[in-house]
Amino acid sequence: MTESWTEAAPLARVPQDDVIAVDVGGREIALYGVDGEIYATDNLCTHGHARLCDGFLDGHEIECPLHQGKFDVRTGAAVCAPVTEGVRSYPVRVQGGKVFIDLGAHNAARGEPPA
Repeated sequence: MTESWTEAAPLARVPQDDVIAVDVGGREIALYGVDGEIYATDNLCTHGHARLCDGFLDGHEIECPLHQGKFDVRTGAAVCAPVTEGVRSYPVRVQGGKVFIDLGAHNAARGEPPA
């Protein structure tokens, strides 16, 4: 599989213990700062289609603001009801003060090939 690293945001823009939304390659991506690491998922909840960046980040879990379903930001896996389908997650690389994500990566949490 080929890597397709795309710049997502300056590292300084991603707050620790919070989430922001960025547009990367025509996709709305949520970037999370947790314990000194950066994680990336699609920004749209798979259940209620709410923006995850408007949710509550608690450790490695993002709570959807619409129905309070939760996802693990490290893998995109659904953590609790009413969410049953994971959200796509992306590998992250930080280099030169910038956050890059691999848009072409396979998402093991959902078991799907890249779109």
